[in-house]
Amino acid sequence: MNTRPTRYLTVRHLGLRDYAPVVAAMQAFTESRDADSGDEIWLLEHPPVYTLGRAALPDHVLAPGAIPVVRTDRGGQVTYHGPGQLVAYTLIDLRRRRLGVRDFVHLLEGCLIDLLAGYGIPAGRRAGAPGVYVADAKIAALGLRVRRGCAYHGVSLNVDMDLEPFARINPCGYPGLRVTQLAALGDSGAVDPAGVGAGFLALLTRRLKYDKIVTPAVAAD
Repeated sequence: MNTRPTRYLTVRHLGLRDYAPVVAAMQAFTESRDADSGDEIWLLEHPPVYTLGRAALPDHVLAPGAIPVVRTDRGGQVTYHGPGQLVAYTLIDLRRRRLGVRDFVHLLEGCLIDLLAGYGIPAGRRAGAPGVYVADAKIAALGLRVRRGCAYHGVSLNVDMDLEPFARINPCGYPGLRVTQLAALGDSGAVDPAGVGAGFLALLTRRLKYDKIVTPAVAAD
């Protein structure tokens, strides 16, 4: 008999991980879930990579150079991941929580907006363009996949990274879209993805009201 509470969360701090194996692991986890499986949140960074969502057009990748381009199964267009960016993968059973996809997107965006407000940075949404923006510049991207009522993929927040690779794509399918990052805004001082991730995790878990949160040790590669 499974005695775990329904609102059970496992948090995994994965460090720097290649993109494709992590996506494969998310897919395998989601396929293996049942009604009693706890949710998981994975916090990590990726080496430089461009990823194309299901709706992405290849011609939005302008000049990738040596950076690999990977087609993936999340929603959305093209984006860039690299060191210094917080990636939070949210493996959440939406059906069990009676959350629609739009509700979940709104929740994730709200957590990011509140997180940035804590650094003195006013941020907001843009109609028809998921993610979070500071003035006319995008600071966080969002892309999900839902399989059998369970979400995976998640959000990426630019913390303190090299933004130049964004100039080689049409970010999220928008030519000329400006991007920014936490380290360039407000009086945030020294910021790093791990510390920012802890703040995001606190906001998200508070909103989702988990009964139990565990953080297992991560095996070395």
